[in-house]
Amino acid sequence: MIPKSTSYPSTDQDIFLQRLLRLETTRTDFNLKAALLTRKLSCGRGGGDKHVRYKHTQCRGHTCTRTWTLYLDLYPYLCSSYPDMSRFRRGGKVDSLSGFRTEQTGPSVPNGLVQAARKSGQLNLSGRGLGEVPQNVYRINVDTPEEANQNLSFGAADRWWEQTELTKLLLSSNQLTTLSDDIRLLPALTTLDLHDNQLTSLPGALGELEQLQQLRLSHNQLSTLPLEMCGLRNLHSLTLQKNLLETLPEELGQLDNLTELVLSNNHLKSLPSGLGRLACLQKLDLSHNLLESLPDSLAKLANLKLLDCSNNQLTGFPVSLSEMTNLEQLYLRHNKLRLLPQLPAPNLKELYAGNNQIHQLESEQLASLAAISILELRDNKIQSLPDELALLSTLTRLDLTNNDVGTLPASLSLLPNLKVLMLEGNPLRGIRRDLLSRGTTELLKYLKGRIKEEPDKANESPTAMTLPSQASVNIHNIQTLKILDYSEKRSDNVPDEVFDAAAGQTVTTINFSKNQLTTLPPRLAEFQGSLTELNLGFNKLPCLAPAVSSLVQLTHLDLRNNQLSDLPSDLGTLKKLRSVILNFNKFKCFPDVLYEIVSLETVLLGNNQVGGVDAGRLKALVALSTLDLSNNDLLNIAPELGLCTSLRCLSLDGNPFRTPRAAIVAKGTDAVMEYLRSRIPT
Repeated sequence: MIPKSTSYPSTDQDIFLQRLLRLETTRTDFNLKAALLTRKLSCGRGGGDKHVRYKHTQCRGHTCTRTWTLYLDLYPYLCSSYPDMSRFRRGGKVDSLSGFRTEQTGPSVPNGLVQAARKSGQLNLSGRGLGEVPQNVYRINVDTPEEANQNLSFGAADRWWEQTELTKLLLSSNQLTTLSDDIRLLPALTTLDLHDNQLTSLPGALGELEQLQQLRLSHNQLSTLPLEMCGLRNLHSLTLQKNLLETLPEELGQLDNLTELVLSNNHLKSLPSGLGRLACLQKLDLSHNLLESLPDSLAKLANLKLLDCSNNQLTGFPVSLSEMTNLEQLYLRHNKLRLLPQLPAPNLKELYAGNNQIHQLESEQLASLAAISILELRDNKIQSLPDELALLSTLTRLDLTNNDVGTLPASLSLLPNLKVLMLEGNPLRGIRRDLLSRGTTELLKYLKGRIKEEPDKANESPTAMTLPSQASVNIHNIQTLKILDYSEKRSDNVPDEVFDAAAGQTVTTINFSKNQLTTLPPRLAEFQGSLTELNLGFNKLPCLAPAVSSLVQLTHLDLRNNQLSDLPSDLGTLKKLRSVILNFNKFKCFPDVLYEIVSLETVLLGNNQVGGVDAGRLKALVALSTLDLSNNDLLNIAPELGLCTSLRCLSLDGNPFRTPRAAIVAKGTDAVMEYLRSRIPT
């Protein structure tokens, strides 16, 4: 305020300046003042009358309707005429803009950092020991820059009035306990990093940062989350590990663009069902909590690729989660599981289930791991290994450390890609300790040698585990696990003794894979009332016998790596069939009968010669979630395929079509389906 003791000229120019300096400092007023004080104007004394006009309608309690004119010479006149005015002074020097600035208290950020942040839109204040966020950080794009006092020329190289809104603010590794509502003054933020502080709560104003994409809140002391935060619709990544969270708001499911959610190392005992609405979520980390179960709603996370549930109290895995067909990595370490989850996960590459209470591996659980590369089962109570392990052709690493395995099936040596087999801490019998120390390659060679020796064993007396013929089957598996396994015998037929051994048993699984079968044994029909899974893969079948059509309880049919070119129409009687595997055959078109089996959820038809698919008929398969048509002869993809709304996993790579482009196919199922729908004529 201008001191009353000082008398000033009463010219229009002086009156205007006095009123101008009394304006409140808002963004609009600042822009006006900067224009008035820095614009190059003529003084009106020697030619030219360029000027800036400003009609100010309200000045300190009275109305002023005159139009005031400010000439260029008023700025030096202001500095020289009013040297004793305290509002213009700063450190003994004249500060002509002091009336425009907001008084600051508390910690502040060095001017050099602020100046650089105004240019780059990024400010890094990590590890500075801050107890609170300095006020000039919140107001970085609001208040008048200090450099305005030194440079008011539009021709200057440092054009301070040209600012970039702050988009990235890093405040990690400080001592912050609260965050002010003034965070709303940074509406352009896309990244806010507050990890490794002492925050106990968050302001509701956080929900006003509509452009926010990354929010890092790990290593704090948060016990609740504000509901307003659930309105950040552009948020892609939210990290909340190492906090004190016991519950999550149901509204968290409104973050429908979220791709990463990290909730590890909290005190969560349950999860809201709303998490199932996070349709774009690809990574969900729930490790190191107190979870005893998972909600069925997680099954809706069709795009989830990584799920970490390690170090919880889980005793089971919901069957409904089998719909997560895009899952690639599953971590279940340090829980209370007694069985592996049975997941039809065609893309699951890594399964970590160490440190549980698993006693046995069931064939049904292993049969679904068609793409598994790493299988960790260490520190469990597994006593035996099923022969079905040999069907995991993509397996590269198998960790069975610290279990109760007594013998190894020789069939392990048939795993073509196995590079690491870890067996330390098992009471293995019949294998020398020095052989185990030589590594995986030597051990597999030894096991392979046992396969060659077994047919030559003469005069071997029959045992409870061996039939009195060359047909060796596991009677125990038949009686207890209901599995009839006659695989990897390289036989062109299945002896009657095999069926005799299973007579009267309610066999649910039959495995005749990896033989030389050209026809199916007619005695398969004996199990039509109980058989649910039939594996005939890796044989030489040119066609499928009608006997299969009588297996009305069948849910899974594996016919991969044969010589099939068609399927019999009688197969339509299998009303419970859920998955059929036809990879590596000779199909030239999508089998007609499959269009009629509406119960189908998975159809794998990759590596054939399929030239077309009837998208209109495919829509009738309302339960179909996984369709593999990779490496075929498809020249075009019908846009109507995008109307198959149940599809969650569609594989089309390796075909000669030009549209959709390879770049779209590489983005995954959702991108392909969206593209196809956009091509449908309206």
